[in-house]
Formats: sequence, C-alpha cells, structure tokens
Amino acid sequence: MPYVNIRVAGKLSRKQKDKIVKGVTKVIAREAKKPESSILIFIDEDKRENIGSGGKLLDK
Repeated sequence: MPYVNIRVAGKLSRKQKDKIVKGVTKVIAREAKKPESSILIFIDEDKRENIGSGGKLLDK
C-alpha cells in the first residue's frame, strides 16, 4: 500500500487539499501501477513560525 506524506508551510483550503489528493493519487497509481484505492495521502500543515530557511523563520 503506497503512502505519500506532504508537508506544507501554512494552511491549505479544503478545495486545495482535495485537488492535491486527487492529482497525487492519479500519478502514483499510474507510475507505480497500484489501484487508487490502495494509496494513502497524508497532508501535514505546519505553522510557518516552526519552519526555518536560510537562517530565518518563514513567518517573518
């Protein structure tokens, strides 16, 4: 059973999550030759204050 974990900085709308889940599921099913029903997608939304890049927090 394939699973995909997607981490994003900030929040996504329900509509955005729906589109991401549908699109990623189709790609994994096609490329890994797995049934769509076997694919799990996890979306983790992280606060920008908890992520740093280039020595700076993303919320600044």
